[in-house]
Amino acid sequence: MAFSNGSAAAVPLVKRAIEIDPKFAIAHAYLGRLYGDIGESTLSSESLSQAYELRGRASDRERFFIAANYDRQVTGNLEKARETCELWAQAYPRDAFSHSFLSGAISVATGKYETAIEEAHKTIQLDPDLPWGYFNLAAGDVSLGQLDEAGEAIRRAFERKLEIPALLLTQYEIAFLKGDRTGVERAAALAAGRTGAEDLMSDMEGSVLAYSGHLREARRMSQRAEDLAQQAGQRERSAQYEAEAAVREALFGNRLQACRRAAAALGLSKGRDVEYVTAIALALCGDSSRSKALASDLETRFPEDTLVRFNYVPTVRALIALNYGKPSNAIDLLETARPYELGFVARDNAALVGSLYPVYVRGLAYLAEDEGAKAAGEFEKILDHRGIVAADPVGAVARLQLGRAFALSRDMNKAKTAYHDFLTFWSNADPDIPILQRARVEYAALQ
Repeated sequence: MAFSNGSAAAVPLVKRAIEIDPKFAIAHAYLGRLYGDIGESTLSSESLSQAYELRGRASDRERFFIAANYDRQVTGNLEKARETCELWAQAYPRDAFSHSFLSGAISVATGKYETAIEEAHKTIQLDPDLPWGYFNLAAGDVSLGQLDEAGEAIRRAFERKLEIPALLLTQYEIAFLKGDRTGVERAAALAAGRTGAEDLMSDMEGSVLAYSGHLREARRMSQRAEDLAQQAGQRERSAQYEAEAAVREALFGNRLQACRRAAAALGLSKGRDVEYVTAIALALCGDSSRSKALASDLETRFPEDTLVRFNYVPTVRALIALNYGKPSNAIDLLETARPYELGFVARDNAALVGSLYPVYVRGLAYLAEDEGAKAAGEFEKILDHRGIVAADPVGAVARLQLGRAFALSRDMNKAKTAYHDFLTFWSNADPDIPILQRARVEYAALQ
């Protein structure tokens, strides 16, 4: 059922198996994997921790599955998970699941997109009815800007009646990146009424609306996503949507809205990704105290976690350093993130915010250091990786920051072009968005 209808639909069946046999190790592991697929990382961690404790009752192949997922979801140690999957592939060369995991977050979150694509091809070759092979192939291609190849992967999956929510969302994302309005509407229609898909699609639609400056409509759509997730009993998924909305408001200059939504997110969940995204929102709003506390909590709870150590915590602390007027400290902190900063950080399918934020914050730090040319290089890096950014609002705001960087470096022709591009891009945006109002004033001053 998970292969054809998505992970959410399979959860009750696996939970029933555990009710029948509470010490069924692989059932706990599958439940943890399903929870991870739908963005419920805390529940995923609980189930996988139980599976790990019971792994002595599992077969050798099942122990590989348990160990790989334990490190992927519980410790967050992606390098250790990679090592486990590579040993698994050697021991069971015909098992598609080891390659499926290698083609997913283990590679994508660390920016190894070519590896993800290679492993996805192996997955499909070994098991053409495993939907995650097609999804990971499409995701890798999108991240590299290979949209036609990504669309072909989606088409092949649909031909085999594999229409899991993640594939529908990726189909929408491809159409959005291509500017294909008909394709966007078609993908959204396919998700309507689908368990596990409708809230994801509503969240994506909200992100796309915000990306183009239609913030009031975006708020309504995001609220719909949150309500649908709550109705399905998925509090952490709903919290993630709230946290994303908080970052959006913060980036656009709506401090009170951002703080309110950040508080709402934390009221629903203290999950790893919820805390990270919320910490970003609070730091962008200047609330360094609460942001610092969240960063410390992440560091304490997830000492092995690859993304926490090399992306989340350095980025949050760099923003806090900027709030304290210490841009050079921010730049130093972000050196830790360089090896992984081009990774797509959404560990599960619910997160649409957070990738390339080390790059964005480094750009802000260079602006504060009066290093306009270096700042421009960082913001251009964001604009050059649209497949990773997708509809993350940081991609829209980077256009404005690029104009500021060029103005700072006294390259007025490029500055005017960048400001003009941003204002043209947001020509139909809600007029009361603070950063839009400031951009118009700044652009006028350049004339």
